[in-house]
Amino acid sequence: MEKASVDDVEPGAFGRDVDVRGLSDQLGTSDFSINYFRLEPGEKFSKMVHTHMDQEEVFLIVEGEAKFETVDDEITVGEGEAIRFAPGEFQTGENASNGELVAYAMGAPRDSEDVRVAQECPECGHDNMKVVPVDDDFTLVCPECGTEL
Repeated sequence: MEKASVDDVEPGAFGRDVDVRGLSDQLGTSDFSINYFRLEPGEKFSKMVHTHMDQEEVFLIVEGEAKFETVDDEITVGEGEAIRFAPGEFQTGENASNGELVAYAMGAPRDSEDVRVAQECPECGHDNMKVVPVDDDFTLVCPECGTEL
C-alpha cells in the first residue's frame, strides 16, 4: 500500500505555468497514471488538441467546470462528473468556470509513448504528427515520412 499527498508533490507542467502534479511516482503505480490539476479560469490541461494512441484517459472534475473539445464536438463536464477518451480520440480541455478548476486525469496504461496532435504533415499530408519530448518542450515528427517540425 502506498499513500501520497498532492501538497507533497512539486508542480511541473512541461514548461507551462499551470499547477499539475504527477502522483504516479509517489504512489508507485505501474499500470496506471494519475495527475492532479488546479487550473485558473481559461487555463488548459494541455497545449493543444492531442490523443494518446496507446492510452485511454479519464478526467474527474472535483471543483469547477471544464470544457472539452474533440475534433467535431464540445462538452462541458461539471463538479462530480467524469469523461473518458478512448485511445486515438483527439481532445483538449480547459477551465470553463469563473473560479479554480480542480481535476484528476487518469490514464492506462501508465506510460503513454505515442502522443499525437491533429496537424497535417507538410511533406506527405499524413493527418497527425507524433509528439516527441525534448527537454522541457517537444518536437513534432511525422509517423509516416519522418519529417520534423
